[in-house]
Amino acid sequence: MLKQRDLDKNTTGAAIAGGAPAMGTATQQTLITLLSIAAVAAQAEDTCPEVRIVGLSGSDKLAVLQGCPGFPGAAGPKGAPGAAGMRGVQGTQGIPGKAGPQGLKGDRGVAGPPGPKGDKGSPGAPGTPGENLCPLSYQVFQKRADGSENFFRDWDSYKRGFGSRLSEFWLGNDNIHLLTSLGNHELRIDLKDFENNMQFAKYKSFKIAGETEKYKLVLGDFLGGTAGDSLTWHKDMQFSTRDRDNDLGSNAQNCAAIYKGAWWYKDCHWSNLNGMYLAGAHSSFADGVNWRTGKGYNYSYKQSEMKCRPV
Repeated sequence: MLKQRDLDKNTTGAAIAGGAPAMGTATQQTLITLLSIAAVAAQAEDTCPEVRIVGLSGSDKLAVLQGCPGFPGAAGPKGAPGAAGMRGVQGTQGIPGKAGPQGLKGDRGVAGPPGPKGDKGSPGAPGTPGENLCPLSYQVFQKRADGSENFFRDWDSYKRGFGSRLSEFWLGNDNIHLLTSLGNHELRIDLKDFENNMQFAKYKSFKIAGETEKYKLVLGDFLGGTAGDSLTWHKDMQFSTRDRDNDLGSNAQNCAAIYKGAWWYKDCHWSNLNGMYLAGAHSSFADGVNWRTGKGYNYSYKQSEMKCRPV
């Protein structure tokens, strides 16, 4: 709405509406101009209410009412920014969400370079020497294993040799003589009972002479062993078989025939490894695979091996 404005104080004349006094020519022109502007504005704005003259007071003032607002003025200058507001209170922590699914396992990385070589450790204490029951360098010349071979044989059989190396055999006196004739040879005897307990005996040197000396036993010192020494008593004795008596007994007594074997009998024996295979304890005296200092005259061993090697 337009505010009241002062019109020319000298304006007079009849009333334009409602019997108002008359206006002067200049006043009328001014009013007509204002009404024209209001009419144009009313046509541009369909929503503007009707413009009318309310009337004049006793003075020379004209009051004009207009329901439509005037044109907006130019924008004023931007105001200064206000002061910063206070920081708000921090809210409560939210409930943690569920963990996502586990990712796929990555490929194995490339191995790093080898680390530096560690310092050499201190040497350990020396071990106790063991007893090798079958050294590769030994040559076996007698073997008892299962009683499959007859050892109660004649002179020629023991001269040539008999049996199988896979089970039981005697290499032959001629072959044993050749084997031991060059250099010094150590002798080892291994024994196993029917409870599979092992015993052994070792001698510093061993050889047998040729047939002209009746295959005499040449034996060195006993070096030790769990079976004890039952062969030194036969040292320098000649070989005897059931048909060739070379022992030191009377002519009427052949130790080989009595004790059913073949050996370097003296009068008669402390050992009889070529005796009868009687499979353990036996009641007959001294005719089994006996070793006096081992299990005595009434026990026949399950296995025996006589073997030598150069030293």
